[in-house]
Amino acid sequence: MKLSLNIYYTIFNFIGWILLFVLTLAGPKVFLTPDISIENKLYFWSESMLCAVLAYLLSYVVSFFIDYKIDLGKILKNYFWKIIVVFILIQVVYTFMIWPILDFAALNIRGKNTSVSFSGKVYNVFYFATLFSIWLFVFLTVKIYHQLKRVQLKQLQLESNLKESTLNTLKGQINPHFMFNSLNNIRGLMLEDVDKARNMLTNLSETLRYSLTKSETNSIALEDEIEMVESYVAISKIQFDDRLQFEMNIDDHSLTIEIPPMIIQMLIENAIKHGISKLKEGGKVSLITQLNTNQLLIEVINTGTLRECKNTTKLGLKNIRKRLELLYGPTATFKLLEISNQVVATIKIPL
Repeated sequence: MKLSLNIYYTIFNFIGWILLFVLTLAGPKVFLTPDISIENKLYFWSESMLCAVLAYLLSYVVSFFIDYKIDLGKILKNYFWKIIVVFILIQVVYTFMIWPILDFAALNIRGKNTSVSFSGKVYNVFYFATLFSIWLFVFLTVKIYHQLKRVQLKQLQLESNLKESTLNTLKGQINPHFMFNSLNNIRGLMLEDVDKARNMLTNLSETLRYSLTKSETNSIALEDEIEMVESYVAISKIQFDDRLQFEMNIDDHSLTIEIPPMIIQMLIENAIKHGISKLKEGGKVSLITQLNTNQLLIEVINTGTLRECKNTTKLGLKNIRKRLELLYGPTATFKLLEISNQVVATIKIPL
């Protein structure tokens, strides 16, 4: 932020310098000195105003220099000495400019030149240096504060962009995996049963429609996800025949809850691919949703056991965990357990 170009800072800076000199220079002389003449009162007020205007102009030059020539992020390493040099130069310029100005004011207001002792001039140097130090401290504090806020904003934008990019990448990994399995199933049926292949294509088209329309968003209604799951299960049933049994126990109140798209589909696909397909007699897959006071519970239960497969990357499970972490943080959980010859996948999403 360029403070030297900010109208509010400019006004505040000008008023601040006037108040500083009036309260510390003219005020004590006018109000604490008894029987002071009108000419002296007018001179002291003029003295304060002239000093304030000069100080304001010099401070504006310094603020402009800092805005455009100094990177406060590197101040301690590269620019600290520049600020010290500028500070000293300002004291010298102020000292050599203020006395001719005050002499001119004294001549026109009092009608005579006012000579100030050398010790008085030295005192004035330290007096102005103190006021200027206060101004410089406030100015640098405001500059550093705005720079930190800008850095924080950029960091939040980068994190948001990274999160969005990661989510899109994860969704891009899920969709091709599902399509690959479906197209393989259709290819296997093309020469065996045309009607079944046609039904599979119909369900696949519905699934693709869902994927294309919902993949651009990070959340969809649970009822939309269930519709997609039903199409996927219909495709899988044609392949597995009676070996695949599927049942749902859906809490009606949970149908409108927003969830990440294709997250239940991945659980169902995982249950069929790594559970039911490994069993000669087949098995059952159950989908259960339950709405609690502060979370949505999603369970996918399939017949089988948790077994390590050499050719699996567990990409689907990793994607589910990563997406939940990105969208909900630590408040969402995903667990995969084996209980009584059944594999239970549980997702808890905060409301």
